[in-house]
Amino acid sequence: MSKAPIKNLALLLLATLFISTSGVLGKYIAMPVAVIIWFRASLAMVFLYMYGKFKKIDFSIKSTKHYKPFFISGVLMAVHWITYFYALKLSNVALGVLSLYTFPIMIALLEPFFLKVRFSPIYILLGLMVLAGLYILTPEFNIESSQAKGILFGVFSAFCYAIRILILKQHVAAYNGTTLMLYQTVIITILLLPTLFFMDLSGLKSQFPYLLLLALLTTAIGHSLMLHSLKFFSATTASIISSLQPIFGICIAYFLVREIPSLNTYIGGGLIILTVVIESVRSKKEQ
Repeated sequence: MSKAPIKNLALLLLATLFISTSGVLGKYIAMPVAVIIWFRASLAMVFLYMYGKFKKIDFSIKSTKHYKPFFISGVLMAVHWITYFYALKLSNVALGVLSLYTFPIMIALLEPFFLKVRFSPIYILLGLMVLAGLYILTPEFNIESSQAKGILFGVFSAFCYAIRILILKQHVAAYNGTTLMLYQTVIITILLLPTLFFMDLSGLKSQFPYLLLLALLTTAIGHSLMLHSLKFFSATTASIISSLQPIFGICIAYFLVREIPSLNTYIGGGLIILTVVIESVRSKKEQ
């Protein structure tokens, strides 16, 4: 029996694990969020460029019509990363990761507005399931609560991420994933460069190893492995496997910083993950 399927599955799981480290790193890097994202983007940009050159990937943009979607997706990626890290810092790793993971259902709900796909009434039920999960996650409906603010930031981050994916899919889906990611990190690096001149950089020396991990392990290696692995699996399989990201993130936070989720987190998070799995299996049957 060939070992290739086992190897490819192992790579997909490893990619999921590496990407899951963003939660604990985003929560505990002691620097301003915009500065963290600038270093994440700029260092990842270098790593992605080196990887692309090694793999002889074509980085050219094929048409001037593609400049706009490239730029908009880069801006959305910047907002997504920034709001996600604010979600982590305001609440905790579990709530931040789980609120972000509402993005697959947002994509399902928004896709008919961007692409020529039929809207299914089942999306209403799945959306309600996600809302129920968020309701259980939220400790109290008080806008002054830092955890409630964190969940709101996480949901907005998920919205930006969903819109970004749909714009890329609508306009520039033919490009190599590394090329897409490279240009987005370039745009984020340029947009956030001014933050280095007025935000606190005093902790840079002590925090740089963690910034390097975030850029290399989480962003460059994690996403590159994910892109490579997707060549061997359907989108449905990849979606179901990626449902492990919140679980991995919560486990990493528990073992590294002893962050223990509440019972509500388990119940609400389980409901959100179940919704994603149901949608993944349902979409596979329709193909």
